[in-house]
Amino acid sequence: MHHTKQVLIGGGGPVGLFCALLLGRAGLPVRVFDVNSELQQDPRAATTHPGTLEVLGQEPGLVEDMARVGLVTPIFQFWDRPTNTKIAEFDHALLKDDTKYPIVIQCEQYKTAKLILERLQGMDNVDVLFNHEVVAVRQDADKVSVDVRGPDGVATHDGAYLIGADGGRSTVRKQTGVGFDGFTYPEKFLVLTTPFDFEANRGYCHRTYIADPEEWCNCFKVSADGPPGLWRTVFPADSNVPEDEILSDESVHARLMKFFPRSEPYDIVHRNLYVIHQRVASTFRQGRVLLAGDSAHLNNSIGGMGLNGGLQDGANAAEKLIQVLVDGAPESQLDLYSLQRRTVTKEFVQQQTIANKKRLEAKDPGVRKQNFEELAATAADPVKARAFMRRTGMIDMQERAASITLEDANV
Repeated sequence: MHHTKQVLIGGGGPVGLFCALLLGRAGLPVRVFDVNSELQQDPRAATTHPGTLEVLGQEPGLVEDMARVGLVTPIFQFWDRPTNTKIAEFDHALLKDDTKYPIVIQCEQYKTAKLILERLQGMDNVDVLFNHEVVAVRQDADKVSVDVRGPDGVATHDGAYLIGADGGRSTVRKQTGVGFDGFTYPEKFLVLTTPFDFEANRGYCHRTYIADPEEWCNCFKVSADGPPGLWRTVFPADSNVPEDEILSDESVHARLMKFFPRSEPYDIVHRNLYVIHQRVASTFRQGRVLLAGDSAHLNNSIGGMGLNGGLQDGANAAEKLIQVLVDGAPESQLDLYSLQRRTVTKEFVQQQTIANKKRLEAKDPGVRKQNFEELAATAADPVKARAFMRRTGMIDMQERAASITLEDANV
């Protein structure tokens, strides 16, 4: 017998909040704990793919609100820096028969989280508690319990299930003893944000991937507080160089000038350095605990699949919990959550992001030539381009997840 139908959620980022929204809409009591004092406004993930927009579209008006505060970007490009040549361009309009949303929306994750939180604040059955850190997890046959450190000390909260959406260093994952295998890249990723208009001055679209055997770059636009918006550039950075040296004014300006020479200095409004991992949890379910988002998987940011995968996790986890707690389905549905999401994380997110990085950083002239020829040929063929974008837009991933049954676990 369940102790309660309440669902506890560790982590109040976009994944945890989206879980709470879907569960709350189904009438379930939900309590979210987040260690921060408020929503974090650090400029992390922004790209939201068609497959994820389909998921977010379950909440009326949410996608439209994201488009309003973000940027609708139907096109993405690949360029070669040494020759300053556009290799290929892809238009999501080719997906008009595959999805309700044949676009990408560049909406910074803090904006997405804010839009979801605004909806939660009108729901009596959902509590979002900031300044509350999950520090311990226990479970038995009847309930899951978390010790949470808040402004008034440590208190224990009980629920039927717990979703760990508390990031790559997840306390929930560690407390439940779930492995997190994979690797860490030898280089770091440097993010530099500038108001310089790469579209007007360089001919780039709002999502541009630039290959270079010495130093690749991603260049994409976000609306920020605009218009006119800001442009983010992402470069590899040597982990052996001290962080303060990489982030120094002299170093970041020299890097931008080397890659994009101009007569005037760049205005750099934000800079950050990230350690990059490719890791997947050994299971996304441990008893009454489910893992979602960065708690369950990490990947490099090329192609913008990390947060997208997390939001898709959240929708799947909420769907399965509603089936169990509201519809009376067997708990094996939670095993199906783990099987579906872990399988597609490995088959799509991990494989695609690793391949994306290898394509941009390839050094061998023959490999580079082959990469460019394949991209150009794919973009020039509507059938191949559509298939390519179904994968990069995470539509294939969602359909693959839906096709997986528990019987597949024994295959």
